[in-house]
Amino acid sequence: MIEIPRLPLADWIDAGLDVLTDQFATATKIVSNLMETGIEGAVETLMWLPPWASILLISLLAWRLAGARTAVLALLGLGLLWNLGLWEPTLQTLVLVLIATLIAVLIGAPLGILAALSPTAYRIVFPVLDFMQTMPAFVYLIPAIPFFGLGPVAAVFSTVIFAMPPAIRLTTLGIRQVPADLVEAADAFGSTRWQKLAKVQLPLAVPTIMAGINQTIMLALSMVVIAAMIGAQGLGGEVWRAIQRNEAGMGFEAGLAVVILAMVLDRITQGIGRRNPSRAG
Repeated sequence: MIEIPRLPLADWIDAGLDVLTDQFATATKIVSNLMETGIEGAVETLMWLPPWASILLISLLAWRLAGARTAVLALLGLGLLWNLGLWEPTLQTLVLVLIATLIAVLIGAPLGILAALSPTAYRIVFPVLDFMQTMPAFVYLIPAIPFFGLGPVAAVFSTVIFAMPPAIRLTTLGIRQVPADLVEAADAFGSTRWQKLAKVQLPLAVPTIMAGINQTIMLALSMVVIAAMIGAQGLGGEVWRAIQRNEAGMGFEAGLAVVILAMVLDRITQGIGRRNPSRAG
């Protein structure tokens, strides 16, 4: 029987990661230190306010952006988390999610615009997105450790990669769904490609883009919980400690906190998406 030699794929990946970490060790260390300082500073700033004041501010923001029901949900839900003694982990998770979402959108939105405007870029980007969304979430934790070590920075890195595809996909979809007659009218008035993008396509694509940002936030929240395995703080850390100690009650409380935070963020981003079409019009 002929024995087919095993493809050394794992060895190639390990060698590639070793080369990359050696080449970019200084840069990743600088980025890691700066980002860790920023994360800690943001958490400390939020912790400086009394919990009741932060809850009221978030509830007022929710009322302004998404209506009275979301404001009541934020007030009661966050008040429950404060009562359960989970306020600091909640803020840590919120900071990690918002930073990861911001980075994912800053990278994903331009890629989505490029894929919408260029058929070649579309054919390149979307198979990569299919690969990224099919890969198990835990795999993204592995390359984060050699670059950034254990801690919140590695968690943000892996979360950005995991949560970015919806931002790219729905940005592309939103721009491609703009009615062709409106695009042709802009062309007839002599608009340049950038004028057409900025004044016609992007404003009309805002609801779809906001749906992508909403999905990015939800994926970031789920990944931040998983990233507790590599030292991320927050509610994920509470869940991980409950698993290690076999404390079902603590795990349920932390899981409920994740659900409440997800619901509040989901309703706020949906509210922003509903408000924008009228502004664009």
